[in-house]
Amino acid sequence: MTSLLNKCFNIVSIAVIALSVSIGAASATSKNIVETAVQSGKFNTLVAALKAAGLVNTLNGKGPFTVFAPSDTAFSKLPAGTVDGLLMPENKAKLVSILAYHVIPGKVMSGDIAGKKISVKTVQGSEISVDAMYGVKINDSNVVSADIAATNGVIHVIDKVLIPN
Repeated sequence: MTSLLNKCFNIVSIAVIALSVSIGAASATSKNIVETAVQSGKFNTLVAALKAAGLVNTLNGKGPFTVFAPSDTAFSKLPAGTVDGLLMPENKAKLVSILAYHVIPGKVMSGDIAGKKISVKTVQGSEISVDAMYGVKINDSNVVSADIAATNGVIHVIDKVLIPN
């Protein structure tokens, strides 16, 4: 089960990385968080997980949301079978918990936290550690691409799937 969670987290990380690379330094976008992730083509695992968890409508909503999104590459770092297991209907609650752990309410840009070490509460209910003293770390993952704007928030691509305790 842990390996499945790890794989799901990596999928989310990969999706976020791809999204930020695709959008780059665009100053404005007309797409929401989910549309941005889909368009990038690098968050396929994250998008599949969002669909399986029934969270697409939530992240299509008004927001604003800050999403720490693992790219497909991040999800691929999870143990074999982890993602497939998490996508099974009987594991929906665990998948929702993991995905919600990657989201915080509000729109937090990298400049808002530069030079700070803080803990923030996720939509899942647990806190994550944010260390923006030298680069940006979210728990033990690195932000590899930041400030990908969407109409309902922002995406920061991370290199690992985050797993709540």
